[in-house]
Amino acid sequence: MAPAFSLLPELETVVRHGSGERRSEALRQITALFLRGADRFKDEHIRLFDDVFVLLINEIESQARAELSRQLAPVENSPIQVIRKLAKDEDIMVAGPVLAQSPRLVTADLVAIASAMSAEHLYAISSRAEIAEPVTDILVRRGDFAVKRKLAGNAGAKISESGFSALIRSAESDNVLAETVAFRADVPDHMFRELIARATNVLQQRLLAKVRPETQAELRRILTQAPGSGLPHKPARDFSQAQAKIRELTDAGRLDEAALAALARQHCYDEMIAAMSKLASIPVDVVDRLVSGERPDPILILCKAAGYSWPTARDIIMARPGNRGKSAPSIDAASTNFDRLSESTARRVVRFWQVTPDSVSGSAA
Repeated sequence: MAPAFSLLPELETVVRHGSGERRSEALRQITALFLRGADRFKDEHIRLFDDVFVLLINEIESQARAELSRQLAPVENSPIQVIRKLAKDEDIMVAGPVLAQSPRLVTADLVAIASAMSAEHLYAISSRAEIAEPVTDILVRRGDFAVKRKLAGNAGAKISESGFSALIRSAESDNVLAETVAFRADVPDHMFRELIARATNVLQQRLLAKVRPETQAELRRILTQAPGSGLPHKPARDFSQAQAKIRELTDAGRLDEAALAALARQHCYDEMIAAMSKLASIPVDVVDRLVSGERPDPILILCKAAGYSWPTARDIIMARPGNRGKSAPSIDAASTNFDRLSESTARRVVRFWQVTPDSVSGSAA
C-alpha cells in the first residue's frame, strides 16, 4: 500500500492548504486507486482508505462528494466510515446513491438515518433491494405519499402487519398507493380484506385496467358484488360424496393438476368441482357457480392463479354442463384470454373469493 499512496505524498498539505480543485483532484485519484483494487484489498487496506476518504470529504464541495457517493455505493467492501458519513449528508445528491445501494449500510444504520433525515432520504432508502421491517416501519410512519408508494411497490421490502395497516389507512386517500398495496403478494389475508372494504371502488378500477376487455365483465361482478352474487342462482347441490372421494385423493397425496385434468376429461363434474374447491380453498358451491356460469372467465382465473396449463383449463371448460363456450371460436378466444391474463391479477381475484367466505353459503371441501 505504501507505493500506492506515494501518488499523493503531500496529502496532508493538500487537504490543509490546497485549493478546492487540488482537493477534488486528490479525491479522484484516491477513488480511482481504490476502485481498481477493491476486490483485492484486505481489511487493513480498506481502513486506510477509509481514513483518507474521511479526511478529504470534510474539505471538498458537494459535487465531488456526490460523485464519490455514486462510485462507492455499489462496491461490496467500500470503506464503512465514509459510507456512513455520505449517507448522513444533508444533500440528497450526496446521500442518495449510498442510501439506495450500499450493501455496507446495515439495519441499525438505516433505522438511525430514517428516524432523523428528510423525506428525500427516506425515498432513497425505500428503493433499496432489501429492507428489513424495523426500517419499513419508520418509512411508513415518517414518509410522505411518494415514500409510501415507492415502499409498497418494492418487493424486497419486508412490511410488518402494523406497517400494512398504516399503508391501508393512507391508501384511502391515494388511489395509486391502494393499487400498489393490493398487488403485493405478501399482504396478509385479513389485511387484504380490510383494503377491499375500505377501497373497493378504487381497486375495482385498477384491476379492470390491467386485464383484457373480454374478462372485465366477470371481474367487475367479482369486485363490486359479494362473491357469487353475479353468478347464476341454482339449487344447492350435494357434493358430499364427491368431497369424500377428493379427501381420499388428498390423503393419498394424489390431488394435483393431473388428477384434476383427468376428472375433467372423464366428465366427473361433481368430483372435478370438489377437487377445484379443495385445491383453491374456495367454498364448493361458489366453485360450482363460477364454473357453470355463462362465461369461462372464472375457470381461466382459477387455473391461471394455480399455475395450471391451458390444456387443463380447456378440459374443465369442456366438462361443463351444456354447450356454452365449447365451440371452436369460443375455445380459441378463451385460449387467447388465458395467455393474456396475468398470474398476479388471477391470484388477487382468487384471494378475494377466499377471504370473504362469510358472504356466501357453503364451505370448502
